Amino acid sequence: MAEASSGVCENARVSLLGPAEVRRLAEELGIRPTKKLGQNFVHDPNTVRKIVAAAELDEDDVVLEVGPGLGSLTLGLLPSAKQVVAVEIDPPLAQRLPQTAREMDPENADKLHVVLKDAMKVSKDDLPVQPTAIVANLPYNVAVPVVLHLMSELPTLRKGLVMVQAEVADRMAAKPGSKIYGVPSVKLAWYADAKKAGPIGRNVFWPAPNVDSGLVWFRRHESPLSTVDRKRLFEIIDAAFAQRRKTLRAALKGWAGGVQQVDELLQKADVDPQQRAERLGVIDFIRIAEA
Repeated sequence: MAEASSGVCENARVSLLGPAEVRRLAEELGIRPTKKLGQNFVHDPNTVRKIVAAAELDEDDVVLEVGPGLGSLTLGLLPSAKQVVAVEIDPPLAQRLPQTAREMDPENADKLHVVLKDAMKVSKDDLPVQPTAIVANLPYNVAVPVVLHLMSELPTLRKGLVMVQAEVADRMAAKPGSKIYGVPSVKLAWYADAKKAGPIGRNVFWPAPNVDSGLVWFRRHESPLSTVDRKRLFEIIDAAFAQRRKTLRAALKGWAGGVQQVDELLQKADVDPQQRAERLGVIDFIRIAEA
């Protein structure tokens, strides 16, 4: 990949990390990106600008970034947000990030808070300020669980933009009736309205992944769709899609305790037992849970 000088953020004249800076930082820290941690570092300033623009942030937003890595996206977020909380699981990366911010953007470096933590274990009590938006380049293997966990644990999160594997982006934003509509689609729909926000190529990363990426933007519902127990609802969704080629009557039989029970349940919920899970929207699953 060709070396290039760092870009400059047009809004705040802030230097962003290019390929040369990314490799220099990685060498300084003795870091070789690992598949286990899903480390693919963005080294293209234009991609960072694209992500920040697509996030639709305002000056009052407190941004939660998961897996900031070497700080490529962090530096793009700092001028556009009130504060940035970066949750990083890798100690050397977490320790170096504030210094990178001070070196590259001293004017906004004080906005940054770094939390050394596994994002799947983060609760609101772990964060110094409560975020209103999540913007992150998420590891492909944990992208959906991370988003669902954070939406559950952090009620102040109003919106988000995440970069994930293209196939995962399709699933997160899929609507009922689509072949790719499934568990991630319905569970995210419980929290928020989601849509795809553009493709991301492979060559903007170091190392380049073997798959394309995509952006997913979502906004939390202004009020909860229902007061039904979320755990129960998610159990129904999991059961319905575990055998997605079967009708709801067959797929939910084990969960409900028998054919008679599932028939009574679906009749009460006004849901056709001959339908398949992929045809049901989140409201249909809510009716089943409420029944």
